[in-house]
Amino acid sequence: MTPLAPPPSPPGPAVADGLWSDSDPPRLLAGCCRDCGAYSFPVPDACARCSSVDIAAENLPPTGTLWTWTVQRFQPKEPFDGAEPFAPYGVGYVDFGGKVLVEGRLVESDPRRLAIGMRVETCLVMYRPGTYTYAFREVQP
Repeated sequence: MTPLAPPPSPPGPAVADGLWSDSDPPRLLAGCCRDCGAYSFPVPDACARCSSVDIAAENLPPTGTLWTWTVQRFQPKEPFDGAEPFAPYGVGYVDFGGKVLVEGRLVESDPRRLAIGMRVETCLVMYRPGTYTYAFREVQP
């Protein structure tokens, strides 16, 4: 399996605005509803729980716990516009301290090296030439 290429420093443009802060290491930005306390990712215009528009952007912790995962072994249908040729990749949900689950790519795609409950950290990876997205990789001891 081909690992994703690490980004240069600083990385290029993101696949979407407002996904992560400029901190080093990068931290994902979640929305916290000031009325009911619900978190969501990415930062929404309104709270999915109570419809409030009083949302504050907050950095998520740099690390989380892999809640579940799978390996995408076939090219998704359009609007998939990732790197060609397609290579299988890991995808999972990461739990950030019980505040929010975030779905994202995993740098690792070997099922023998993935486990529910493993500590992962946020990193930036090349999505396609010149464009970056967030991903998660195992925290090294």
